[in-house]
Amino acid sequence: MKFQIGDKVVVKHTNDEGDVIDIINDKMVMLEVRGVKFPAYIDQLEFPYFKRFTEQRLFPEKKEKKYIDDLKVEKKKVEKRVADGVWMTFIPILDTDEFGDDVVEDLKIHLVNRTEFAYHFTYELSYVGKDGFAFKNEIKSFEDFYIHDIPFENLNDSPLFSVEFSLAPPDKRKAPYYETFLKLKAKQVFTKIQQIREKGEATFSYKLFDIYPDKAIEEDLLDITKLTKAGYKIYDAAHTRQHLEPAKQQIDLHIEVLHPDPDKLSTLEMLTLQLQTFEKYLDLAIAHHQPSMIAIHGVGSGKLREEIHEILKLRREVKTFVNQYHPSFGYGATEIYFKI
Repeated sequence: MKFQIGDKVVVKHTNDEGDVIDIINDKMVMLEVRGVKFPAYIDQLEFPYFKRFTEQRLFPEKKEKKYIDDLKVEKKKVEKRVADGVWMTFIPILDTDEFGDDVVEDLKIHLVNRTEFAYHFTYELSYVGKDGFAFKNEIKSFEDFYIHDIPFENLNDSPLFSVEFSLAPPDKRKAPYYETFLKLKAKQVFTKIQQIREKGEATFSYKLFDIYPDKAIEEDLLDITKLTKAGYKIYDAAHTRQHLEPAKQQIDLHIEVLHPDPDKLSTLEMLTLQLQTFEKYLDLAIAHHQPSMIAIHGVGSGKLREEIHEILKLRREVKTFVNQYHPSFGYGATEIYFKI
């Protein structure tokens, strides 16, 4: 390794001086330049004394005489930090295969906060058919926070990243929490890696959000007389559940059950009707505080099942769900369990 932790280095393209704070692998190091941490390839760096030596002239130029009246007062430059949101950054970790080619073995995942606020966050990574990873911590303003590494091959298992943020400390004017989601596909990441290689960059990033949202405005004042005159029924909010449509323990989503003449529907219309029905009864089950529910989707091509599972992953009220053999439905149903 050309550089060691603690070495002073210069970034060739920008002439910025910084310190090596970590060794990522034999081709990359982590730098800190004026308080900002980022990875860099070692072939983009050099030692300051080497740069100064190559810039030295054999015969120094004759200096012009300067008088006090000619001297301008130099203003000190103030480095302004740019607030452009919260990002999830990925660092591809390369290794050499048996043919001497560089291949990506792992992805280092960082949470990058480029805002004026600190946040508590809950990070969750889930896969299709695999156990995931969960992690809680706090990230300060303008901080780069390393989370963990994932094997590059895991991209084939449709990873879903979810990060829930809340302000630290809380602010009554802001939302109590804010959820973000990022779903990656292997082909999408391959393209990103190819792009950063062509540009000579070391990372690629996805923005999670720009600005932490304000608290939703609640309409405290509502003239209900106009509603009653228009024929609407007004109920006491404390008894809302009494006036909801009943929930179902099992919902059959076969198109023959939902439509009297399914042959008239296109494939897209069928799927839309099935998903709308599922979300309706999912919302009713949650509103009635039902502990569980079974969605009967059949086996078929698996498209309806996949869409249902994607919806369930994004619902915070869902504790867990499973598509396993059921004595009544075989593998054609998903059992859903709610947080109660």
